Amino acid sequence: MNPYIANTKIEVDEMLQCIGVKTIDDLFLDIKPNQRPKSFNIPPGESEQEVVAYINRLANKNRSDLILFIGGGYYDHYIPAAVGSLISRGEFYTAYTPYQPECSQGTLQALYEFQSAICTLTEMEVANASLYDGGTALYEAVMMAIRITGRRRIIMDGGVSPIYRTILKSYTSNLDIEFQETPVVHGQSDRQQITKLLNENTAAVILQNPNFFGAIDDHTDIIEQAHKFGILVIESVYPISLGLLKTPGEMGADIVTGEGQSLGLPLNFGGPYLGFMTTRKKFIRKMPGRIVGQTVDIHGRRSFVNTLQAREQHIRREKATSNICTNVSLCAIQACIYMSLLGKQGLKRLAQLNLDKAEYAKQVLSHVKGVEIKRSSPTFNEFTAYLSKDANAVVEAMINRGFAAGFPLGRYYKGMEQYMIVAVTEKRTKEEIDRFAESLEEVLKEM
Repeated sequence: MNPYIANTKIEVDEMLQCIGVKTIDDLFLDIKPNQRPKSFNIPPGESEQEVVAYINRLANKNRSDLILFIGGGYYDHYIPAAVGSLISRGEFYTAYTPYQPECSQGTLQALYEFQSAICTLTEMEVANASLYDGGTALYEAVMMAIRITGRRRIIMDGGVSPIYRTILKSYTSNLDIEFQETPVVHGQSDRQQITKLLNENTAAVILQNPNFFGAIDDHTDIIEQAHKFGILVIESVYPISLGLLKTPGEMGADIVTGEGQSLGLPLNFGGPYLGFMTTRKKFIRKMPGRIVGQTVDIHGRRSFVNTLQAREQHIRREKATSNICTNVSLCAIQACIYMSLLGKQGLKRLAQLNLDKAEYAKQVLSHVKGVEIKRSSPTFNEFTAYLSKDANAVVEAMINRGFAAGFPLGRYYKGMEQYMIVAVTEKRTKEEIDRFAESLEEVLKEM
């Protein structure tokens, strides 16, 4: 018997007798013997001290000392100490899904404030209380557009994150949805190709700003053309950039999604992260996920409730807006705390710092032999560099010098093996940028 299972042998025998089998192995008779695992290869038990030492040895294999110039949708931003302190309070940290509003007013209000902040940031009318991450939020936006329009054709710009595109194709592989991708021209959306593909059978156009190559674009003209055919436009955004850039709401976008990791969440080896979604009020009933609304109780006092609950738990499965729309409330509240600490002016200053430091990095790297900075489009805090050597090999060599140098584009784009995306956040100092350029020059000489 497994020592971690509390059932006694007598209790196990009683359960087996009740369901009509003699042994636990009889429960697995439908699995062919050659397909059953012979052993889970679980080592013998050890003391707490030995286990802690073993886990520490594993943890020490990770490099946590690298200076990060890598982005691609996930960024090394500074997180004020107050964020961790506030989010660790028991009222937030231990709170469960707020199905009983009379017991959950604090959590519900915090999520309402998160929704309000995200609406303000994107200049859209309504938001839900979060989704898993930026990639699955984009998938949910596609399904939402299909529900609204009744069409099943999607045009996707080549500047949309290849990570997100992989997620989209994975989730829709067994669905009757047609995707048509358009190329990027000089770093920006190809207006001519997108316009050619617009027709009455198209549900949505997916755009990203800044795009995966770091280029900034104003998609107002594309959105206006799409709307002539009754097509919705989904805009994927980097929230920090909205401190300076034209918002998707001002451009006229219909659904806005993004990755909220940059809003006070650590990189943390890949998660948990935060997906956000905003839309126009007229589409709110087609929006997936949890939505927190403000109301009054029987005494006329301000209060908060879950509203428009079209999740799979609340209605029949086939009528649910989504079956993967569980949210990440703690991460959403963490982002809300971060945005509240920065405030409107703080976010603007933060965005300006990111832009200015990236421009300085461009200037310094442009003097490195073997590096060409692509300047066909304006950028925010991320830009594309062409290297004289293979970017994968360069990134690997730079790790030994203490830098996570960038994102090699050859991993996702054929023919771009010598291209790399470099990201610069407010955390990077002038000294670090200078050292990065010097190390890169040395590596390129040695290769």
